[in-house]
Amino acid sequence: MTTVYAPPRRSAPARHSPAGAVLALLWAGAAGVVALWWADTGSVVGAAGRLTGAGRIAGLLCGYACAVLVGLMARVPLLERRIGSDRVARWHAMAGRYTICLLPAHIVLILLGYAAQDRASVWHETVTVVLDYPDMLKATFGTVVLFAVGITSARAARRRLSYEFWYYVHLLTYGAVFLAFFHQLTLGNEFNGHPVATAAWYALYLGVAALVLWFRVLTPVRLNLRHRLRVESVHQEAPDVYSVVVRGRRLHELDARAGQFFRWRFLGQGMGWTSTPYSLSAPPRPEQMRITVKALGGHSAAVSLLRPGTRVWAEGPYGSLTADRQSSPKSLLIAGGVGITPMRALFETLPGEVTLLYRARTAADLALGAELEAIANWRRAKVLYALNGPDGRRPDLTARTLRATVPDLAGHDVYLCGPHGFAREMYDQLRAAGVPDRRIHHESFEL
Repeated sequence: MTTVYAPPRRSAPARHSPAGAVLALLWAGAAGVVALWWADTGSVVGAAGRLTGAGRIAGLLCGYACAVLVGLMARVPLLERRIGSDRVARWHAMAGRYTICLLPAHIVLILLGYAAQDRASVWHETVTVVLDYPDMLKATFGTVVLFAVGITSARAARRRLSYEFWYYVHLLTYGAVFLAFFHQLTLGNEFNGHPVATAAWYALYLGVAALVLWFRVLTPVRLNLRHRLRVESVHQEAPDVYSVVVRGRRLHELDARAGQFFRWRFLGQGMGWTSTPYSLSAPPRPEQMRITVKALGGHSAAVSLLRPGTRVWAEGPYGSLTADRQSSPKSLLIAGGVGITPMRALFETLPGEVTLLYRARTAADLALGAELEAIANWRRAKVLYALNGPDGRRPDLTARTLRATVPDLAGHDVYLCGPHGFAREMYDQLRAAGVPDRRIHHESFEL
């Protein structure tokens, strides 16, 4: 397919990211939680009082982190498009780590404090708390689920688990948070007899639940009922690389941009159980979108078997790797492997002087090559290929060679997409070449 889908359009002026303001708000919320404990606590006396007080603080912060954790899973457009899906995913992972650290700290400190206060063994206190305290049995089940989610989310575990298994275990976070919520109000001294604090805690959790319901349930349902997406055709682009053309109604209403991605669920060939992110590999048209997928696992390999007419369930658009980030009239696009997909769409639409650097092992691995050449000829842009040598030696992509290849490199906006290791290496070389961090634009799904 060598058709150029749409003329380049002028991008909006680069917008300031609200990431700093959002992070400040989240940390302010954590400070407010500690202040809630401080306002309710008189004097802390003895070892039992210190242990119990520390446990209460850990529990309050853990409850707050759970709300933040779920809120960052809601795919709120302000966060996904203005801050970037990869950064939001990193925040979500950080909130998860805080939760998994605070949770055992809360449990151990509270049980030690209660045991010291009652002059009982820790085992006896544990049995008493779990079986006799209100809402604690539900909280215990929720705790077990949260630990299971945390274990399967560890990087070492994720390498050994299928994406499908990890995805469905991860969804159990909602149930775990729900089970653990009620004991916070029933047993929390900060809420007993404090209607304002209780109302604020309810508002926090109900607000997060409303975000999840709206953006993860109702919005996708409306999108798919309205636009009726189906597979139109599947084309092979390179070995194990396939493009899928999806047709729907009034797709311009989605306001999708080159560089963005959707989460796709193909309702056929046993693929309907998995929702996977794939970038648009061409600018969207009013009735058509296209993705390009490399077979890296069971789901992506099955994409080549999709039949025309297969129903498609999509969520999005997501991501901020768009022309809105552009702050210079010159841009360098760097793609590694199947990372060419969003770069191909940006190569066609980014205004100004554009250079594309495409890293692949061999010429046979270059996907969408004919389209890239057609776009380069049409808009008088440059396409550079970085391939292994005949002896398999990797090309020299260092700060020195990048500066020699792209004059005034430090004055370019750089859009970067590829495997995690490649992206990390290129980022380091770009920084060494003098490209400011604010001009290196990157998103990754490998989180």
